[in-house]
Amino acid sequence: MNAYFAPSTPQGMLLLFLRTRVDRAQRHSQRGASAMEFVIITAVLVALAAAVGLIIYNLVTDKADEINIPDTPGGDL
Repeated sequence: MNAYFAPSTPQGMLLLFLRTRVDRAQRHSQRGASAMEFVIITAVLVALAAAVGLIIYNLVTDKADEINIPDTPGGDL
């Protein structure tokens, strides 16, 4: 499927930008490899940050559940 969008439209500008980036990456084989390395490193860091966030969330939730809140004076409403 070869769709044409005029470069003056947002879709055309995006398509032109992406084609330029792909052409530039294909001309320089090292750029593609380094881009993949950055993607892998970023994915690992995001997974690590999510794991640390989940651990912290669970610790805080467990401690919050241990808090004993007494009933207010006067009983139930």
